[in-house]
Amino acid sequence: MLKGILLVFVGACSFGILSTFVKLAYHDGYTLGDVTGAQAFFGALILWVLFFFQSRISGYKTRKPKLITPYWKMVLAGTCTGLVSIFYYQCVKLVPNSVAIILLMQFIWISILLDFIIYKKKPSGLQLAAVFLVLAGTVLASGMAESNINDLNFKGIGFGLLAAVCYAGFLMLSGRIGNEYPPLQKAALMISGACILIFILFPPAFIWNGALHGRLLKWGLIIAVFGTVIPPLFYAEGVPKIGTALSSILSAAELPVAVMMAGFVLQEQVSFLRWLGVCIILSAMVLPNLKFLKRSA
Repeated sequence: MLKGILLVFVGACSFGILSTFVKLAYHDGYTLGDVTGAQAFFGALILWVLFFFQSRISGYKTRKPKLITPYWKMVLAGTCTGLVSIFYYQCVKLVPNSVAIILLMQFIWISILLDFIIYKKKPSGLQLAAVFLVLAGTVLASGMAESNINDLNFKGIGFGLLAAVCYAGFLMLSGRIGNEYPPLQKAALMISGACILIFILFPPAFIWNGALHGRLLKWGLIIAVFGTVIPPLFYAEGVPKIGTALSSILSAAELPVAVMMAGFVLQEQVSFLRWLGVCIILSAMVLPNLKFLKRSA
C-alpha cells in the first residue's frame, strides 16, 4: 500500500515540475517544435529501450488474447498526448507557469462532460459540486479576480483549455484500450504516436541542425523523463495497488508542486488569493472520491 502511494505521489510531482523546465528551455531560445519534438523523441526512445531490456531479462513474450488492441489503435490514441504537449507548452509560452497548470486542471470537469456526452453517464451531485469548485477556484488561482480583463492573454487561455480537453480525451482512451499490453509497451506505443504527430506538425530539424549540441539535449532528456517516462510507469504500477479514488486525490499534488516551482524557480508572484484558489481546486479533486474512500475504509 505504501509503495503504491509513493509511486502515484512521485508520478504526480513529476508532472508538476514539468512546465518549469519547459519555461527554462524557452528562456534558452528553443521553440515549441524543439521542446515538444525532443520530449517525444527521447521519451519514445527511452521507453522502447526499457521495454527491450525488460523483455530480455524477464523472457517476456507477447501474448495474443482473442481481443487484443491493434498496434495502430494504440499509436493513434497516443496522438492525444502529443496534442496535450503542443497546446500546453504553447500555453506555458503565453501565460505564467502557475496559470498554465491551473488551466490544464480543467480536465476535471471536462472529463465529466465528455462522459455525459459520449457515454450518457450522468454526473452525481458530488461531481457537479466539484465542477463548481473548479470553476470558482480557477477564477481565484489564475489571478482573474485580481487582474484587469485587458491584461488577460485570451490566446494563452484558449491553448490551456484545448490542452485540458485533449488530456481528458487521453485519460479516457488510455483507460479503455490496450490494457492487455505490459505498461512499458503500452506507454512506448502511445508516445510513439505522439512523436509521429509532433514530427508531422514540426519537422524535427533539431536532430540535424546542431541544436542537440547545445542545451536542448539536456532539456529534452529532462522533459522526456519527467513528462513521458516516470508518470505513466509509476501510475501503471501504483494505481492498481491503491485504487482509483486515492490515486485521483494523490494526483492533485501536481497542482501545488507546479505553483511552488513557478514561485521559487521562476520567481512568479503567487498571492494569497491565488493560493486559496489552488486549495479550492484541490478540494474539488477530493470531493468526488469521498464515497469510494468510505467504501474502502
